[in-house]
Parts: sequence; C-alpha cells; structure tokens
Amino acid sequence: MTARVLLGALLVALMPGLAAGQLPIPGAPGGTKSKNDKAQPLTVDADRMERFGKENLVIFSGNVVARRDNSVQYAERVEVYLDEKGDRVLRTVSTGGVRIITKDCRTGTAKRAEYFDLEQRVTLTGNARVWEEDNVVSGDTITLFISQDRSIVQGGKQERVKAVFYSRDADKRDGQAAPRRPAEPCRN
Repeated sequence: MTARVLLGALLVALMPGLAAGQLPIPGAPGGTKSKNDKAQPLTVDADRMERFGKENLVIFSGNVVARRDNSVQYAERVEVYLDEKGDRVLRTVSTGGVRIITKDCRTGTAKRAEYFDLEQRVTLTGNARVWEEDNVVSGDTITLFISQDRSIVQGGKQERVKAVFYSRDADKRDGQAAPRRPAEPCRN
C-alpha cells in the first residue's frame, strides 16, 4: 500500500458530508441534502451549536462527534464556513484532539484539520498521523489534494516525516495473495 492510497482513502470520512457541501444545519438556508445525494445523513452531536447568520458561520463545540455512513470524526470544536447564500460549505476547521475513523477502519489524528471545498484540499496539522492496520504516515502537517489524488507530508522543527509500510506480498501463498482477515467493526 502506498502513502497516496492510504492518505487518499482517509478523505471519504475526513469531513463527512461537508465535502459535498451538505450539512443539515437547523436554521441555515439550504441546510438539507440535495435530491441527487443518496448518501447517509450527517449527524452531529455536540455540547453546543452557535449560528452566526451574518458571518455565514456555524460553530459546534464541546465533545463534537460527526457521523456519516459508518465514519466518524471527533473534535472539541468544528467551525463551518458557508457561502453567502448559506447553502454550500466553503471551509471547515476542526480543532482539539481531532480524530477521524473511516468506515473501512482507517484512522487519522491531528491537533487541527482544515477542509477547503473550492480547492478540494484537506490539511491536518500538529502531530498529524494517518494509519491503516500497521501502516502509518506521520509528520507535523499532512496535506491532501483530493481532486489530484496527491498528498504531501511535512516534518516540523522537532520531528521528521516518518512512514512505515508493510508489504502484503509477504502473505502470498502459491502465487496467490492470502485472504484478508474478515472485516471487523472499527473501535470508535
């Protein structure tokens, strides 16, 4: 598995529902999903939600848990910046112990996660890590360019980029790949 595949697969759940600009925010115009979207609804639980209409901003704070399609994101605070009409998410900022678990059990952690819809870019900063099973990539900043299927991992002043990948070829028997373990539910 390459770093690109590992990091790219995390994108599906990084900002569940936000990448499509569909966030059911009570009181926000157009805050429902489109007729063409057959995906699961986004559910956000938090201690508090504030909507600032003039600023086109919605803030979820306190033990935020966003779930969609068996993927989950945890953070202390999630800021959602909408366009002028309030019907499309332009940017989100998640802070405070950000942890993302995809429906296929890939995990990412960082102090901060920022999503930019127009650029189709996600940036994890502050002790950023992404892993699947034993494979792991870590650095100070991990930037994912969704539409380009490209990622950049940068080290910081204290630590360099680190990547550990295990080959699945080691499990081959008689020229055939060994069957994967049965899917187990992720531990959220």
